Amino acid sequence: MKHYIIGDVHGHYDTLMILVERLPKDAKLIFVGDLIDRGPKSAEVVEFVREGGHGCVMGNHEEMMVQYGTIFSKVYPESTAPNVLNIWYDNGGDATLFSYGLLKYDIKKGMQCVENETGIRQFLDDIAWMQTLPLYIELPLLTNDKPVVITHASCADVWHHHNNPDGVETFREYALWHRRPPKYESSIFNIYGHTPVEFGVEIEQDYVNVDTGCHANVYGFGELSAYCVETGEVLSVNRRLEELRREM
Repeated sequence: MKHYIIGDVHGHYDTLMILVERLPKDAKLIFVGDLIDRGPKSAEVVEFVREGGHGCVMGNHEEMMVQYGTIFSKVYPESTAPNVLNIWYDNGGDATLFSYGLLKYDIKKGMQCVENETGIRQFLDDIAWMQTLPLYIELPLLTNDKPVVITHASCADVWHHHNNPDGVETFREYALWHRRPPKYESSIFNIYGHTPVEFGVEIEQDYVNVDTGCHANVYGFGELSAYCVETGEVLSVNRRLEELRREM
């Protein structure tokens, strides 16, 4: 069994299914978080990961869904957009709520809540699952003589804080939000996403960035990628090309 680490899906379920079909049938799948938001089928992506028992770390978008989705559930179905939720909506949270069947768009009234008992129940259940996601997964493997650690964002510079009670907030901030690759030679081989890289997976001595910008429509991005820990193999699907093929 080989481990394939999959980059930020951002609700693009159809692209994910094409990628999974191209991976070995016995592949162990681990996701770097950001399963949700922006794309049209966040609920389906979460269902696939949960029902398949696949590995996944917490991403910053899962953290936003936990925080802002909980607020949404308390005002649902009377209100769609109290000001505090605009941060999540602006980062693709509205697409996630559409995927759960909790919102609709009216050309005159704008976004409106949809009373959907099944949808809100599943939404809250998925929030509860997201709260259990770890900040990192450490594999019992070595790459370049270093332990392999999977996080959402680059954490190598603060890895020494991962089990330090005094550094827990620093580690969490890096693991969820940090935008830059490691500055220094690291004690770990860090595989992460979060910040899209152009023209394919970025592979370096101490780290791999597997976020190839699946949700983006800009040249050089728009791919969903998987990296095999054992072999270094990379498999990618170009979302925009696949969408064009389906339209033809």
